[in-house]
Amino acid sequence: MEHWHTLTIEELTQKLGSTEAGLTEEEALHRQQQYGLNALPEPKLPGIFSIFLSQFASPLIYILLGAAILILFIGEVSDAIVILAVLLFNALIGTVQEGKAQNALAALKRFAETSATVLRDGKALVVKDAEVVPGDVLMLSEGEKVPADARLLTAFSLTVDEASLTGESLPVLKIADRISKQSLPLGDQRNIVFKGTNIVRGNGTAMVVTTGLNTEIGKISMEIASIDTEMPLKASITLLSRFIIWGVAAIGIFLLIVGLLRGLPLHVLFATVVSLSVSIIPEGLPVVLTLILATGVWRMAKQNVLVKKLQAVESLGQAKILAVDKTGTLTRNEMLIEKVFVNGKLFTVEGNGYEPQGKIRLNDTTVEPLDHEELVLAGRVAAFCANARATFIENTGAWKVSGDPTEAALQVFSEKVGFRDGEEESPAF
Repeated sequence: MEHWHTLTIEELTQKLGSTEAGLTEEEALHRQQQYGLNALPEPKLPGIFSIFLSQFASPLIYILLGAAILILFIGEVSDAIVILAVLLFNALIGTVQEGKAQNALAALKRFAETSATVLRDGKALVVKDAEVVPGDVLMLSEGEKVPADARLLTAFSLTVDEASLTGESLPVLKIADRISKQSLPLGDQRNIVFKGTNIVRGNGTAMVVTTGLNTEIGKISMEIASIDTEMPLKASITLLSRFIIWGVAAIGIFLLIVGLLRGLPLHVLFATVVSLSVSIIPEGLPVVLTLILATGVWRMAKQNVLVKKLQAVESLGQAKILAVDKTGTLTRNEMLIEKVFVNGKLFTVEGNGYEPQGKIRLNDTTVEPLDHEELVLAGRVAAFCANARATFIENTGAWKVSGDPTEAALQVFSEKVGFRDGEEESPAF
């Protein structure tokens, strides 16, 4: 294991064969061929035919298929067709729903593709995250996502949210100095930025040390990829299928023995056992389950929840304890300035989240902000102090913050007063 945080910048550049001015385009292309793309491997998405076939991967379905074959064998063609039609209808419902979810997920992944600013041939160049290679020099600024694990070269008030990696909700202030102690947890490696974390404020430069699966988040993805958990509903169906199989086998054997002892013909006994076995098997259960789950998926979709597998809806219903982080999970992670006390006056600011619209009141009376010099001064201070922006995303209909949420709230307040993004002076002056 490389202890990148213990290296000086000179040792780092020498070890990676790079410079503080970055790599050349030719060298970057060579390293991309050597190390591969800076991306975590994703499982190949199944085609529509594979999704259709997966709907039959259930012990209960296997029993019904077996029953249909037996019924067909004894000449009851119409009953066999009914069972097969039920299974086909069930598979079509599941295929349509899971196919829609897969297409939506693929669209979301394309929408979520990010880029990185790197130095190539001494010039700033914007490339896709997947094209970043070891030795590249990243230019980091607030609001961006870190594309790879990198050792900081410079850091100016650089604060990083590492909650996705360490679980710590508080941002970490980063430094560019060498740290001599070797054995340190990730949260204490303050001169390293990690793939998948977010820059909250500040800026800096960093040299990429690992990409793809070699990053810390890549190692975690490999570990969790091998975890295979069974959904509660699937386990229940498997248990029910075993009861049916053993029950049908026990009853069938009992009837055969009793019939043979009474001297009944074997073909009559066989037809009787098959008919009784089929009557025990619940042919309509798969369709009923699928329709109920599809209804649950439809209701979840109305709440903007995307469900990949039908049975996942039932799994959510089985949850007894939810361990979640408050900020951005139970709350909307939106900051709003509601009160401003200036020059002995207490102003109330109305509005919704980061939307730069809202009335300002003084003593329950709506006021014109530009008529109050002290409020304009507060707005100007807020505009100068805010190094974050709130941008409206038309595709989602929501406001996205680039930078610290508190500073974004200051920026929104300044806009409510009368300032506009990029303007340093209020219209009142």
